[in-house]
Parts: sequence; C-alpha cells; structure tokens
Amino acid sequence: MRVLIIDDHAILRRGLRALLSDAFAGAEFGETSNAEQALEQLGKKEGDVALLDITLPGKGGLDLLKELKAARPRLPVLVLSVHLEDQFAVRALKVGAEGYMTKESAPEELVKAIHKILDGGRYVSPTLAEKLALSVGKDFTRTPHETLSDREYEVMCRIASGKTVTEIARELSLSVKTISSHRARILKKLGVRNSAEITQYAIRNQLVI
Repeated sequence: MRVLIIDDHAILRRGLRALLSDAFAGAEFGETSNAEQALEQLGKKEGDVALLDITLPGKGGLDLLKELKAARPRLPVLVLSVHLEDQFAVRALKVGAEGYMTKESAPEELVKAIHKILDGGRYVSPTLAEKLALSVGKDFTRTPHETLSDREYEVMCRIASGKTVTEIARELSLSVKTISSHRARILKKLGVRNSAEITQYAIRNQLVI
C-alpha cells in the first residue's frame, strides 16, 4: 500500500508515518507540504490513499482535493484537519473526500478510518453523521455563508477566530491585499459591515465555537 501524506508540518507528517507504519506493515509513503508537490508525486506514482490537510500554503486543501479527484477519481482521500467538523467537513465531502477527521482524533480512530475508506466506504464521526442525517431534505443553499468560495470560507473562519488580515496572509502564504479582497467579498456576501459582525455571524450560525 502507498500512502500520500499532504501536510505542511514536517513533524506531523513524521508522526503520521510512524503511526501508519505500525498499523500497515510494508506500506510505502510519500510526503508533500503543498498542492504542487502532491500533484507532481501523483503524476509519477499512483497512490492507494491520501491524507490531506485543509490548510496548505498557497493553493488551499479543498482546491487541491478537487484537482486530486479530477486527476485520480478512484483515489480515496481522508481529510485530516485542525478545523472543527462544523467548519469544513460538509464542504470536503461534497467535493469528493471519502472521510473527514480532526487532528485531535485518537490514533486508533485514524487507522479505522483508513481501513474503511480503503474498503470503499466513507468515514465521518458519529456526531457529524447525526448532523448529516438531520440535514437530509433541508435546503441550506440560501444561507449567505454557502455562497462563499472555499477560500473565502476559510478566511471567514479565521477572521471569526480572531485573526487579523496580516496574520491570515502570513498563515496562508498570500498577500495582505489578496486577503483584504477576500474579506471585502465576505462582508458583501454575508451582508455585514466589519470583522466583529463576521464573528457574530459565524457564532450565530455555529461555524465556530
């Protein structure tokens, strides 16, 4: 089995590799820190499963997920993210991820999730599964935050968590001007006037805690 780990933190990649080496004897690993490297690796060698972080420098994880699915539609992808399920899980699953986990999940749960998606299933936590079941038949397409692009949504969540435009630009390896443009579009789409109201909107809609 070949596992591709896509995360910009070297220590985390090493930890995942050590954990999965014990759980999957003989597994081979590829490691990348950004979208471009991931696509390059998959172009050279097929993978059996990919572990993908949402937050990557440059091109975001959701954008990369779309490209991975276009290039390798049969590649099972498990999103492993620091972001709460309420923030990105539904978006990731809609784009084509086979599963979504937070990085706070137990190691044995990660192994269980990988086994499940390798067998052709999907993995979500019991809490998220209940929320998805309750949402069946409901139309969420008209909520303002559903109109945000994936990158705008990510910026919105960071603003709502108290990050400044400069801090967000640094974390995402983008210019302050680019983040400011995203913020302006977020304000317009949400119908709010400032960052404080973005935070209020996110809390009211349970997008952040």
